[in-house]
Amino acid sequence: MSLISGIHHVAFKCRNEEEYKETIHFYKDVLGLTVARSWETGTMLDTGEGLIEIFNNGEDPKEQGVIRHFALETEDVESCVRVVREAGYEVFIEPKDIVIASEPPFPARIAFCRGPLQEEIEFFQEKK
Repeated sequence: MSLISGIHHVAFKCRNEEEYKETIHFYKDVLGLTVARSWETGTMLDTGEGLIEIFNNGEDPKEQGVIRHFALETEDVESCVRVVREAGYEVFIEPKDIVIASEPPFPARIAFCRGPLQEEIEFFQEKK
């Protein structure tokens, strides 16, 4: 029996109010996530299967850590890419079909973009 039942949230650290507002705009207005809760120093947005937590009180410079990217599940990769691109954000891997060479093979449709904090976001659509 696993002690873990899922990923509860992913947290972002914004260095100033401008980054914070742009990050909230991207996830709320561009991708359509809803606010689950907010407080003086942060906001949580609901992805349907977990939360994205955005803090407005970071001070140290951003550095790339060990997380390569995170994936948002979708039923429409192309629409995600379209709204991201229309909002002026970079799409660096266009929508494409893949098969993850696992046992059993795992077909999917994916695309990647960069968010307002330069985070790498994968749009992931399982092929059934």
